[in-house]
Amino acid sequence: MESQRHFAAQTPDFGERVHSSFSKQMVMNLIGAELAKVLPGEVEIHLPFHQKLTQQNGFLHAGITTTIMDSACGYAALTLMPAGASVLTVEFKVNLLSPAKGQTFMARGTVVKPGRTITFCSGEVWALGSNAPKLVATMSATAMTLQDPPGQAEG
Repeated sequence: MESQRHFAAQTPDFGERVHSSFSKQMVMNLIGAELAKVLPGEVEIHLPFHQKLTQQNGFLHAGITTTIMDSACGYAALTLMPAGASVLTVEFKVNLLSPAKGQTFMARGTVVKPGRTITFCSGEVWALGSNAPKLVATMSATAMTLQDPPGQAEG
């Protein structure tokens, strides 16, 4: 479950920028997701299980699984972007591997290849609980660097 890629952030305040942006994502607040780890090129988001986030069989809904994975990938990309930039997901593919059943879910986004305009990331969601961690979903995602106008930078 550990990442093996190492990247250097372009700005020393990358963590503050990610936390600031994350706090503005009302959907993360709505579902109860929290930032758990922010490193250059890697972000983890934790989500406690809640019955209100399930589908008809009692598993975490695929849309919720995808939401936390998308944010983890996007924020992993943002950690490597220059000051005055923000991030926007432009494409992703999700593979649902197993029913999402657990006490907590951990989404990890990892940069595979950073770029000036386009960054490619991979994501995973793990179900955590009384049993061994179980991989329930993966994602391949492409994020775009948005250069914000002066005074409009993310965070």
